[in-house]
Amino acid sequence: MKEQEIPYKIYLSENEIPKYWYNVRAVMKNKPAPLLNPGTHQPMTSDELSHVFCDELVKQELDDTDELIPIPQEIRDFYKMYRPSPLVRAYCLEKQLGTPAHIYYKFEGNNTSGSHKLNSAIAQAYYAKKQGLKGVTTETGAGQWGTALSMACAYFGLDCHVFMVKCSYEQKPFRREVMRTYGARVTPSPSMTTNVGRKINEEFPGTNGSLGCAISEAVEEAVSHEGYRYVLGSVLSQVLLHQSVIGQETMTALDKYGVTPDIIIGCAGGGSNLGGLIAPFVGRELKGGPKYQIIAVEPASCPSMTRGVYAYDFCDTGHVCPLAKMYTLGSEFIPSPNHAGGLRYHGMASIVSQLYHDGIIEARSVEQTSVFKAAEYFARVEGILPAPESSHAIRVAIDEALKCKETGEAKNIVFGLTGTGYFDMVAYQQFNDGAMNDFIPTDADLEKSISQIPHFPGNLA
Repeated sequence: MKEQEIPYKIYLSENEIPKYWYNVRAVMKNKPAPLLNPGTHQPMTSDELSHVFCDELVKQELDDTDELIPIPQEIRDFYKMYRPSPLVRAYCLEKQLGTPAHIYYKFEGNNTSGSHKLNSAIAQAYYAKKQGLKGVTTETGAGQWGTALSMACAYFGLDCHVFMVKCSYEQKPFRREVMRTYGARVTPSPSMTTNVGRKINEEFPGTNGSLGCAISEAVEEAVSHEGYRYVLGSVLSQVLLHQSVIGQETMTALDKYGVTPDIIIGCAGGGSNLGGLIAPFVGRELKGGPKYQIIAVEPASCPSMTRGVYAYDFCDTGHVCPLAKMYTLGSEFIPSPNHAGGLRYHGMASIVSQLYHDGIIEARSVEQTSVFKAAEYFARVEGILPAPESSHAIRVAIDEALKCKETGEAKNIVFGLTGTGYFDMVAYQQFNDGAMNDFIPTDADLEKSISQIPHFPGNLA
């Protein structure tokens, strides 16, 4: 098909919103390892998990056999408010770079939450409401997940309590206020309102917090109050499942114009955006389809895949959650407060970790200032102010496009633009003022937290 026949924005119709979530685990030869009970080191049962998570979400978490899982009509009706999201051909960026590459990005920022997180938030709130719960608790780092969940809970009339990583709580007050506008209670973490929060504050005086800390507090809050459950915005298999609508829409749009991606790029913190984007493409590849170069991009300040170890580790700093096998820096790793780009979790989703371990995807880490240079460049050329998280993917997409310029190859590059950066202006201000630093943990820094990973037979062998 001729290049000029591909529009700037490829829109699908409402009828093309996916009717099923795509469960890539069903076609993976090596399944992600199961969650383990930290006391017995045996796989967690549905009964054990149901004390923390909603019943239907537990079923989805444990399902590694059904490739297609129906999306309830109520959720699809909500999706229609902002989905399908556009797949954009970055003609202006291609021209500015002088590259023969064709660059596409899937834009997930066209909703009030400003990110892809709403895709899973509405699903989790729906199942909580269906179960008859009073409300849910959660954590949030940069605030996108907390914003999305507060919206979803308001829609279904659920109480929502968000523990927000303290440095983000202070750096991103407007994100916090959006959550409160939608009715959520927002607490900086670690707090003095939970047992685990008080313990973390005692052990790490003056700490700016981490997602691992906030998770511990949110879980404690949920299990100690009748009628509440904990919900999570990334990492878990159920979340990556919900986010597969991103990849399915991307694949449908590209297929319409006969475009096969050569390179697929996504930012990677806990793995929800990346996992959702690549799921159907990985499924197609594993079933004998084309092979893609898939690149997970993480910050150099929190490099779980590129510098972590593949082992069972706690999902939280307070050690109240199950053990997950993942690439991890250790549950006690706390990223530098200088890191402004989100993606602050110490580990990577089990699905993404398994795909990386099997060599199906690759990983790169990038430094913060180079990420914001790419964000500024993209904003000036394409007209969208990107979220710092998304800008990690933009950085590598530009790098790959410039490689094509050197080789003359017209590769098709697709990346996920997870959302907008309008609530991240403190970080942009730091960059514009020349006050932003690149913090890269030393081997000694990482060894300190990695050494705390649980040792038991078969782990860290």
